[in-house]
Amino acid sequence: MTPYFALKAIHIVSSTVLFGTGLGTAFFKWIVDRSGSVVAIRVVGEKVVLADWLFTSPAIVVQAVTGITLSRLLGFPLTHGWLAYAIGLYCLAGLCWLPVVWLQIRMRDMARDSAARATSLPLQYWTYARVWFWLGVPAFLSVIIVFWLMVAKPG
Repeated sequence: MTPYFALKAIHIVSSTVLFGTGLGTAFFKWIVDRSGSVVAIRVVGEKVVLADWLFTSPAIVVQAVTGITLSRLLGFPLTHGWLAYAIGLYCLAGLCWLPVVWLQIRMRDMARDSAARATSLPLQYWTYARVWFWLGVPAFLSVIIVFWLMVAKPG
């Protein structure tokens, strides 16, 4: 196996981990929030934060390193058409993800406190949940478009 194909395989697998973990944790967090169960929200919130640290964060780094390395191996400047758009959208998704992580940690902590005191979640939790959801929309759409750009490589 050539270094190119090894890097490409790592790049594809890490994109799968990044997208799959992001979509999966977002789905479960969104669904559990709808349940209103403070105990369930606490448990899922803890697991979502853990999954981001174990899977999403490393995949983000691997994506950037392998993507830049692959573009150099193929002789593409980072400012080249579709590649520049893909990088810009990747950065947009990352700019949405950073506050999402902060929100998830705050929401997890609120759910822990509420579960420990057997009280309902504070209104701030639900405000954070709405912001968290709406930050996910452009991040998700950006990643979908990046996948299309990587496959189609439009002229």
